[in-house]
Amino acid sequence: MSTVESRPLVGAGVSRVDGPRKVTGTAPYPMDFSVPGQAYGALVQSTVAAGRILRMHTEDAENSPGVIHVLTHENAPEVKAGPTTVLGESLAPLRSDRIIHHGQHIAFVVAETPEQATAAARLVGADYEVSEPLLDLQDPRAEQLVDPWEMDHSRGDAAAALEAADVTLRTAYTTSDNTNNPLGLFATLAVWEGDTLTLHDTSQWPSMVRTTLAMIFGIPESSVRVLVPYVGGGFGAGLRVWPHVVLTAMAARIIKRPVKLVLTRPQMFTSIGHRPSSVQQLSVGATRDGELVALDHRSLTSLGMEDTDFEPVTAATAFAYGCPNVITRDRQARINIALPTSMRAPAEAQGNFALESALDELSYTLGMDPVELRMHNHTDVDPRNGLPWSGKALLECYEVGARHFGWSDRNPEPRSMRDGNWLVGYGMAGALFPYFAQPCAAQATVNSDGSALMRSAATDIGTGTYTVMTQLAAEELGLPLDRVRFDLGDSDMPHSMMEGGSGLTGALGNAVHDACRRLVRSFAELARGDADSPLRGVLPDDVECTGGRVHLAGRPDRGESYVDILARHGLPELTANGNSTPPVPTELGMSPAGAYGAKFVEVRVDADLGLIRVARVVSAIDGGRILNEKTARSQIIGGTVGGIGLALFEDTATDPHTGRIANGTFADYLVAVNADVPDLDVIFVGEPDRGTATGTKGVGEVGLVGIAPAISNAVYHATGKRLRDLPITLDALL
Repeated sequence: MSTVESRPLVGAGVSRVDGPRKVTGTAPYPMDFSVPGQAYGALVQSTVAAGRILRMHTEDAENSPGVIHVLTHENAPEVKAGPTTVLGESLAPLRSDRIIHHGQHIAFVVAETPEQATAAARLVGADYEVSEPLLDLQDPRAEQLVDPWEMDHSRGDAAAALEAADVTLRTAYTTSDNTNNPLGLFATLAVWEGDTLTLHDTSQWPSMVRTTLAMIFGIPESSVRVLVPYVGGGFGAGLRVWPHVVLTAMAARIIKRPVKLVLTRPQMFTSIGHRPSSVQQLSVGATRDGELVALDHRSLTSLGMEDTDFEPVTAATAFAYGCPNVITRDRQARINIALPTSMRAPAEAQGNFALESALDELSYTLGMDPVELRMHNHTDVDPRNGLPWSGKALLECYEVGARHFGWSDRNPEPRSMRDGNWLVGYGMAGALFPYFAQPCAAQATVNSDGSALMRSAATDIGTGTYTVMTQLAAEELGLPLDRVRFDLGDSDMPHSMMEGGSGLTGALGNAVHDACRRLVRSFAELARGDADSPLRGVLPDDVECTGGRVHLAGRPDRGESYVDILARHGLPELTANGNSTPPVPTELGMSPAGAYGAKFVEVRVDADLGLIRVARVVSAIDGGRILNEKTARSQIIGGTVGGIGLALFEDTATDPHTGRIANGTFADYLVAVNADVPDLDVIFVGEPDRGTATGTKGVGEVGLVGIAPAISNAVYHATGKRLRDLPITLDALL
């Protein structure tokens, strides 16, 4: 069969196949679903951050109009905790009287209408035995967890190399809590029929939700169906089964009626995770000509009191550059905060800020161009194992990005470029994101009318999964786009990994590739043994597909249509299943490279007021084989906007005494808006990745990585002030 690379459709900037439904308002998001007879839930949350509940006061709520049930730890049925995933264990709610963070769910009110449920929830009270909360990441009393995934790395002798280095830089960097804040409020609708549960949920991982809820409620996985056809954004918040999801399903089972819950915006700040804060210590040693000889990167990040989530903030420092002496260490501190979770570019958003800021500082110390310093320390092999990368065009990213940006126009002296009262600064940073891959499955069907249906339990959170998988399937099957439909977001479909970690496009794409190849092979086998087929005797390896026909490679005149093959064999359809597994470096003979990039930023800083304006951004990206340039570009632009927010605006402010989130609304939590976002240029470079069947790497997160340090480095160039804490605020420049 012909290879994917020989076909023209993949890579084209095709508009989203789900676009018309979205712009006409007919795409059903989780909060849009309703069923006859449903009741409505409302959460009651703790007003203290640590302690125990002495008594719940539910009488007034229970007697309130329309109230059906009030669920607390005193009457909640006992359920198990969910399975531990890569993102932590799904905690069972209302299992004890213990309070571990402000905003913890302590009751769930069910009523006939959402207004009645909300009103009754306000009537629920609690008496507490209050304890002093641990809220400071660096509080010495906080329990620290050491390297839970065993990802700490050490090679050479970093301590000795630092002592012997010509130039040594020792610095500290901090990043704040950020909250995911997708535009769509998270919602859950639970429907029980006997011991069978159907759940509409805001999730980026329906297969995992199914597994978790089956374990929690003690029923077979086949008795749980999770439906997520559309998601109003997630950025990582939809990668776990949160307590409110379990509560909704629990309440529905108790009252024997469907129950629907929609979180409020303030509840989004305490119920669905956030990017953990970090304090990082980084030491760099180099020769006077800019060769890195030592890197020592250590991080402390925040963790909830009973959580198992982990972000290896320092991990990428181990392989980002060719340095012989490296040590990376990640630690976590348990404090009384709502559970952290992945947020776009988890770990790398924080760790890359520290590393790329430190390299910029080093470049000024050495009197060396920041781009030249990075290129000088580029590595073509994975320094952890010596294997070549499966695909790495980082040098091209530097070269093309710098040329497109006009980096050579930069005066290297800080505070040397000016436009009226605006101080002008140029900054840059390298970027990488090592995609996360898991096993994935897909199913391909060609029907008797010649149309095709692809199915997988994956989700599309706006990244373009519907579209790129339709493109890929259409190319593999030799069909036009409008003859292929891709169905997803249903846990009854073939198992899928999460929509996250920049891994779904590669993993699902490989599964789609496999399913389509197997399906074409099945058609070829049918024709091969058919005396009436023009393909009689032709081996499956010798056919290709174009125009809805299977034919001898290079001979479109010798073949027949899918429709004819099915009709002659009396078949309404033909189906094949495909699978993919993560690449293994030792089997590949190379290390999976992930996506790379170089980010170039111009900022303007008001010389008197300290106001910072991002004037322009150029992102040069190696994302391997780009399946759809239009949606991939959109991903980089979206990630860049998130990076601007990380650098200049986003900070989930927790009261240091009470643990209450003080800015849990869109009026108070600052994000980058249109006025903060300049023209964003995106350039794709590189070749298909050699480690996967489709050659893609995934670009969902690399767009954000590198933006914060590039902005910080540009601010230093403009002002001469080195700022090492995110977000950068104007008071730090006054």
